Amino acid sequence: MSLVFLVRHAQASFGAQDYDRLSELGRQQARWLGGYFAERGLRFSRALAGTLSRQQDTAREVLAAMGSDPGGLVTHAGLDEYHGEALYSAWSGGADPRAQQRADYREYWRAFRAAMQAWSDDRLVGVPESWAEFGARVRAGLEEAVRDTAREDVVLVVSSGGAIGRALADIAGAPARTAIEWNLQLRNSGFCELIAGGGTLRLLSFNSVPHLETPARRQSITFA
Repeated sequence: MSLVFLVRHAQASFGAQDYDRLSELGRQQARWLGGYFAERGLRFSRALAGTLSRQQDTAREVLAAMGSDPGGLVTHAGLDEYHGEALYSAWSGGADPRAQQRADYREYWRAFRAAMQAWSDDRLVGVPESWAEFGARVRAGLEEAVRDTAREDVVLVVSSGGAIGRALADIAGAPARTAIEWNLQLRNSGFCELIAGGGTLRLLSFNSVPHLETPARRQSITFA
């Protein structure tokens, strides 16, 4: 059985015009994660990320901190995040999500959670993809990550909170509400461990951030 480290991207630029770029703290989180993997003696036989900049840059920072060549990184669109701004706008009648983030952070997340639930219930119209289509492409990305892996292989996969939450809920046979809750709990640069074998994936650990759980780094634990 192979082992998959499914990593949420490091801190991006929440509230900024361009969310899809790592903050300086995000780059540091990713380097700390790579240092942790190196200290464990891990070597990845394969590394995949979604096509988004925050996902690819997280993976490259991790690999570079391990002394591995980031040039071997493979991208797969199935690992991309859902279109959060489109979901929020569809739910709120066209409101600008970034403006709401700046105006009332808590109200934004309350509305966003409701938008996610409506999406999973197929109650949103005019969105780029359905809940079912989202789940199918995430599964395709993970299937590609573990395709033809050998028993001792260790795989790095960098994705986003929504995609990871959806993948884990499907693996656990849990409802959409669970996928949404896990999405909102996942920490930046946190990882889940999956065991791949016999055509199935099983969850071994969830939302771990040992590279940030030191007195000097605990303030560096973020969720966006």
